[in-house]
Amino acid sequence: MSPEKNPLKIYKILPGTNCGQCFLPSCLAFSAAVVRGDRKLADCPFIKEDESQTVKPTIVTTEPYEIMRNEEIKLLQEQVAGLNLPSLADGLGGKMAGDRLVIASLGKNFLVDSRGRVTSECHTHAGITIPLLNYIVYSKGDNPAGNWVSFRELKNGAAMSALFEQRGEKRLQRLADSHTELFDDLVGIFSGTKEKKIFTSDISIVLHPLPKLPLLICYWRPEDDLGSKLNILFDATADRHLTIDWIFELCIGMVSMFEKIARKHL
Repeated sequence: MSPEKNPLKIYKILPGTNCGQCFLPSCLAFSAAVVRGDRKLADCPFIKEDESQTVKPTIVTTEPYEIMRNEEIKLLQEQVAGLNLPSLADGLGGKMAGDRLVIASLGKNFLVDSRGRVTSECHTHAGITIPLLNYIVYSKGDNPAGNWVSFRELKNGAAMSALFEQRGEKRLQRLADSHTELFDDLVGIFSGTKEKKIFTSDISIVLHPLPKLPLLICYWRPEDDLGSKLNILFDATADRHLTIDWIFELCIGMVSMFEKIARKHL
């Protein structure tokens, strides 16, 4: 069989459980790794040996994530095109501007038309377009409950919680340790709000990556023999607005963005 260059075709034979047993955050990430040659299909515990021989992956010149995300955007745009955006606006915490739905992300407005095309005055990219379209398609419209929970406590979060801690919380903790101005940036640049000390933390910041999906960053400064600590918490309704893999991707993307901003400061 000729080498398979499209990670989406590999993804279709995966279980789609995002179990994390391959040590990657999602089945989408695993399929891209298979195409790159970083993983074998047999590394997925749910793929039988005979099934792993049906597709022969290869390294390709086009970035697998780019292929996969473009395909994902097309699929989501098709789903959005079948929705009545005005009827969904209130439930999503958005508003209509003419025939386009306006959704705020970290204080910036993104406009979605009836064909699922996303535009904004700021730069748009797959890292925000895909979670935003998923939010429109998947959200159940629940209002935040005001009850903060860990990533592990969200639906299907336990299997990915260790990875979330390493790639999300620990990275942001190191950034906060070395860049004391970080939390001022989160408030000023991304329309965050400083809250009174929550869970005895020294600093508590609430951000809204999506209108009804707030997250809370709690930071404890190092003291005496104790090191610093940072937790990213979610409203208990977060998994009613995005699936756990896209909550993961959204948060990791945010941390990467914060790191880039910190490097510019240097």
